[in-house]
Amino acid sequence: MKRFYILGVAMGMSAFLSSLFGCHVSDGDFRSLSVAEFKEYIADTAVVRLDVRTAEEYAEGHIAGAVNIDVLQPDFKQKSKAVLPKGKTIVLYCRSGKRSKKAARILSELHYKVVELDGGYMEWTKAGQ
Repeated sequence: MKRFYILGVAMGMSAFLSSLFGCHVSDGDFRSLSVAEFKEYIADTAVVRLDVRTAEEYAEGHIAGAVNIDVLQPDFKQKSKAVLPKGKTIVLYCRSGKRSKKAARILSELHYKVVELDGGYMEWTKAGQ
């Protein structure tokens, strides 16, 4: 009986800690969109397109009209605050989706409305965009 009690306490504690420290792919105030959804979203001229890859990656090809701010640079927050308007939705992408999720979390914490392209520029070009 004591063994079941300890097991129950351990499971309860594990669930509690998971809820506190659990990881979610897109928690925060941003959404991850498929290529088709992203294409519809960026058709709105009121959104700001943001490429968070390196300048070299951006120069090799990017979505038309996208501003480039490298999320891996230490001044990403400062540049974003200086360039991105608070009142507009920021639609962003990277190469594969990993850096864009990082950027989306950062920008969400800065109270921007953010949408990111799941799968990144690779999925965008693979879909023929």
